Amino acid sequence: MRKTTFLLLTSLIACLGISCPQKTNSDSQSEWIQLFNGKNLDGWTPKIRGYALGENFGNTFRVEDGLLKVRYDQYDTFDKRYGHLFYKDSLSHYIIRVEYRFVGDQCNGGEGWAYRNSGIMLHGQTPQSMDKDQDFPASIEVQLLGSDSTTERSNGNVCTPGTNIVIGGKLITDHCIGSSSKPSWGDDWVTAEVEVRGNEVIKHIVNGDTVMVYNQPQLDDREASYPKLFALNGNDKMLHGGSISLQSESHPCDFRKVELKILEE
Repeated sequence: MRKTTFLLLTSLIACLGISCPQKTNSDSQSEWIQLFNGKNLDGWTPKIRGYALGENFGNTFRVEDGLLKVRYDQYDTFDKRYGHLFYKDSLSHYIIRVEYRFVGDQCNGGEGWAYRNSGIMLHGQTPQSMDKDQDFPASIEVQLLGSDSTTERSNGNVCTPGTNIVIGGKLITDHCIGSSSKPSWGDDWVTAEVEVRGNEVIKHIVNGDTVMVYNQPQLDDREASYPKLFALNGNDKMLHGGSISLQSESHPCDFRKVELKILEE
């Protein structure tokens, strides 16, 4: 997701007790459900900016060699055709875990901030409620960022298209907030895990380390779309659940696992 400058928010993160990486105990819950079957995109629907829901322009999202791939070989130029692959169910209390990597070169015309950039969108609006030319769903983005010899960045950050969050009791209206993670290098496979408990707490976990914690995800009333989304959310500003989607932002990437664990409410 687009960003200007990441805010470290070191003191706020420290007050939440994540200034040093922590291990997750999320595996003590129920069984993992495989959301990606390694064969096709059953259960998933693409929505690409400028195209109707379900139209997979350029075969952007595809399955090859047992991997869910995001590719741009049929694009002349990216032209801000941001895409999201939506899972069929809305969810509230769960853990989602993906294993992913960035590969190859960024698509011609991709924004500089989108280099080695993808994301998992949580608590999102439904794809049916998105406008045809809408770039990103109103949602909470768990940002997946890669680093290499030219670029070094934290991973597992949070961005908030059409939304806000609370950290350490303070409403955060900045668009993107950096995590405490180490960089994720090259074409290495990375495990990103997110523990989501409705409106109570969301935890980002990268390669087993908790790197960010926040709560009270909510719609941003500064946005033009707020009245529509507020009504669709049952006249409630707070987000207690919603859609899940994987991003297409101009850099090729692979997902070899997308799995879910349902948590008790």
